[in-house]
Amino acid sequence: MANTNSTIQIKSSLKKDVATIRLLVSHPMETGMRKDKKGNLIPAKFIQSLICEHAGNTVLDAELNSTISTNPYIKFQFSGAKDGDSLKISWSDNTGGKDSAELEITSKRKK
Repeated sequence: MANTNSTIQIKSSLKKDVATIRLLVSHPMETGMRKDKKGNLIPAKFIQSLICEHAGNTVLDAELNSTISTNPYIKFQFSGAKDGDSLKISWSDNTGGKDSAELEITSKRKK
């Protein structure tokens, strides 16, 4: 089960050996080009790196940038998964912020 205090919500499903992973990351993803109500630029704050590890192997290594929407939703699949395997998701942003969460992959969808 994913950490409930995490900014990352994970759901997984498993069919044969193919895992489908759905992520929702709570993050403002500011471009640095928007202005606040006073006309001041809002500083850039966006996820730069998103990594998913399964059984000691990286199955997703994504480099993101400021063009990704607020609270990004990411869906991907990989093969070689088994019921009960552990999955770790972690991200880091351009301001030094970071978070991670783990989930046990099951054949039934899980939060």
